[in-house]
Order: sequence, then C-alpha cells, then structure tokens
Amino acid sequence: MKRSIITTGDGSTTIRLEEWQEHYHSSHGAVNEARHVFIENGLKCFQNRKIAILEIGFGTGLNAFITYLESPKLGLSICYEGVEAYPVEKDELSELNYISQLDAEAHKDIFKQMHQVSWDKEVVIAPHFSLNKRKQQFEQISDDSRFHLIYYDAFGARVQPELWTESVFKKMYEALCPGGCLVTYSSKSSARRAMLAVGFRVEKLKGPPGKREMLRAWKEE
Repeated sequence: MKRSIITTGDGSTTIRLEEWQEHYHSSHGAVNEARHVFIENGLKCFQNRKIAILEIGFGTGLNAFITYLESPKLGLSICYEGVEAYPVEKDELSELNYISQLDAEAHKDIFKQMHQVSWDKEVVIAPHFSLNKRKQQFEQISDDSRFHLIYYDAFGARVQPELWTESVFKKMYEALCPGGCLVTYSSKSSARRAMLAVGFRVEKLKGPPGKREMLRAWKEE
C-alpha cells in the first residue's frame, strides 16, 4: 500500500495510507491530537505512582514519546507496552518532525532508541520509563488485569471495522486493572455501544481539533 508523509494542521507530520485515505494521526494536528486524547484525558488521570500503559497501535511512536516527556511532570513511572503488527519503516521515521515540534532536541536519542530497541523485549529507556514493543495482531492480545491505562489508537472503523467490535473491547476490558481506563479519539456510537456491552462505563468528552467528541471508558473497581 502506498504511503506518504504529510504535514498536519498543527505543523507536525504523520503518515498517510493512500489507498485507504487514512492517516496515522489526525490531519488536523498529530501532536495536538496525541496531547488532547492520550495525555490530557488519559495520562493525567494518574499521578505520583507507577502505572502500566498498553498502546493499541504503536505506529510512529508519537504517543509513547510524549508520554515519556510528560510523565515526570506527573510523578509517574511508566511501564509502556505498544502493540504493532506492521512497524513503521526507517526512512519514514527520518521524515517525522516530532523532535522539533515538541521542542525535544535534548531527548532526540530517546525517540531514536524507542524505534531501535528489539521487539518483544522490555527495555529500560530511562529511570522512569520502560518500553516493550509487541509485534502482534490486536486480536491476539490476551492480557489479564495488567494495565492501568490503554491508549486505543487503532485505525478508524471506516477502514478496519473489526477493531471496533465487542470482541476486541472485551480483550481491552480484561487487560485493564480495576479502576483503569481506555481513551480513544473515536466517538462513534457503535464503538460506545460495544464498550458498554462488555462492561465499561463510558464518558463522552470534548474531542481534539477537528472532532467534536472522544471517548473514555472505565473499568469499575
């Protein structure tokens, strides 16, 4: 499938899949979307503790990198696991401008390391951050009460409807610890119904630029 690098609305870059007319991040702003959905409405639900995060769709590593940058401000120690079946190519990574967009020149080696470390092995990236990149299909996930927070960043239901079903969200529910939550950019009614059907308590929240709403789903304690 033909892929290209595009500049999004906030100046940050992302990958576009031409055949699907789909992007790895919002065309309205890759960094803004990541901050709003996953940091402001996900990571900031936790402070001054150690937490485990599961990302569905490691992709460009943007969400992981921003989490690495923001977690010390919240007193968080992070065990981060990112699931990805089709890793981004090296030449694509070289065209992404997240270091400059995030004013993170001092941490550019961390971003590079995130993509260079081996798959399916936990690696300590920094004293407050470990990373395990899991090369697997989302449908193969079978974790049990291991994560406090899930970043659900799969491609949209328009192109991959099978990733927004009850069966997949049941796996997400089972993967969360009681009291944990899942955040996603999607606000589709079908996704919300699937979440509710497997036991989540679901909130509609203000969406990132270009989207009216997003969803946050809690596994009750």
